[in-house]
Amino acid sequence: MIRKYAFIASTSLAVLAGCGGSGDININPSTVDNSVSNSNNTTTTTAPQQTVNPCASYVTSGGQTRQGTYGDDGNCVYSPLFADSGNNITVDVDFAALPDGGAHIFEGSLFIGEAYSSTAEMNAAGIFEGGDGPTMTVEAGATLAWQSNDKFMVINRGSQLVAIGTATAPITFTSVSDVNGTVGPEDDQQWGGMVIDGFGVSNKCTYTGTRGVDLALVGECDVASEGSAGSDENYYGGANDEDSSGRLDYVIVKHTGATVGNGDELNGITFGAVGSGTTVTNLQVYSVFDDGIEMFGGAVSVTNYAAVYVNDDSIDLDEGWKGTVRNALVIQSATDGNHCVEADGIGSYSSKTAEFRADMVARGLNTQANLINLTCIVSPNGADTATHDPGAGLRLREGITANVTDLLVVSSFIDDSSDNNYCFRPQDAETTVTVNGVFACVDKFASDGEAVAAVNDVQFATLAGTTDPTAAADTGLVLLEGTTPVFTVDFDTMVIDDAAPTVAAPAAQFGALSESATNPFAGWSYGIFDGNRAQPLYFE
Repeated sequence: MIRKYAFIASTSLAVLAGCGGSGDININPSTVDNSVSNSNNTTTTTAPQQTVNPCASYVTSGGQTRQGTYGDDGNCVYSPLFADSGNNITVDVDFAALPDGGAHIFEGSLFIGEAYSSTAEMNAAGIFEGGDGPTMTVEAGATLAWQSNDKFMVINRGSQLVAIGTATAPITFTSVSDVNGTVGPEDDQQWGGMVIDGFGVSNKCTYTGTRGVDLALVGECDVASEGSAGSDENYYGGANDEDSSGRLDYVIVKHTGATVGNGDELNGITFGAVGSGTTVTNLQVYSVFDDGIEMFGGAVSVTNYAAVYVNDDSIDLDEGWKGTVRNALVIQSATDGNHCVEADGIGSYSSKTAEFRADMVARGLNTQANLINLTCIVSPNGADTATHDPGAGLRLREGITANVTDLLVVSSFIDDSSDNNYCFRPQDAETTVTVNGVFACVDKFASDGEAVAAVNDVQFATLAGTTDPTAAADTGLVLLEGTTPVFTVDFDTMVIDDAAPTVAAPAAQFGALSESATNPFAGWSYGIFDGNRAQPLYFE
């Protein structure tokens, strides 16, 4: 019997709704007929009511009301007087889903909450944890877009982002060029990106005790986050791994990675020491110049994550992040993309002594990653075409403790003679990796990956230099099927290095996608399925 653990995309997909939802604000432009008939059959008419402005507004501490301008095109435009770096919003603010698919357009950056560079400053302002600062609420179906590529969005420590979309009305953070329809499918750097800062642990700071037992911060933990400089300043770090920066559900972040004021190329979303009290589910990044999501410490977990056309690492873990990425689908471009996962265990690793590193691991201050049900379709690009480095699978290094289960990595579209497009690369003495999965790459290993794979439950498909792992090209190797796409692992027909596959058949799914489970990415994610994308996937 052929056993297939697969995800088959439905050809009947819901079209993304441009508006709607059930958030806190739902103000629709309207006019009212105020004509009144009396008993004498005469009519008294008053002037029609003017259109209600549905744009977000807030009242400053000085009592001034600031609100976006509602245009004839159905968009709300917010000047730097409404929000910008250095003009942070310090009260609660709500963004509704606008009628007819209108967008909230920002001329400046959007910073929620103040950036405090010391504990004393924060405590004096009443900021001790997430929720003490302002909350930004975004309604299902809303679109927020940035006009300039040096502008970005920050949720500062203590503040929260509550962005709860639905499968039929996801929330989108993107560029004005995307709203106008002038952006290309793989165009990035159209705006900066999103930064969320929390009070979680970063091993760039100093602690006594053991994480999760008796950990205590020594002195300050105020790490400058990405993009932080001058009026763009923002910081992360603390000792509260359970902190909450809010909730993201059915959120898409598109066309990011521009260089901002301090020279940083931003990611899709940068999570700076974000705590486990933050809920992140059904998240997508699309067309990103740098990393898709990057975790700098903290303990936030992510479930149902899609990364499409990320030019650097789709998942980047660092500085003692402790959490789980579950059910993730990474699809790199045909010509660009670096690692599916790059994970570093200890910040500033190369400058630390062996004793320091061992202590970090012993006290649980290194990165501790659980990667469960992950599918990586890695770019076949080489050094001559990559923006950063060639497409590759997993690079786990610098003292990380990683548990990787039910993994599928595919990178097998070219004849690579330079060890660029490898599947698996664990590095460094303090690194501990357990892995269960199927790898299909021309270059199986880099560094000491072969030794790690030998003592774990890892299978490698034997590939020719230019194998195309679709049923149309090779019916004996069914790894990718390209008709609105089907991702399949067929253990009975796949050629394995060993005499017989030893990978245990998972109870429900293998990789990110399952034949027996509801497709978690259908109907809302962008760029994957026919009917909601600008171009077909290259392996179709």
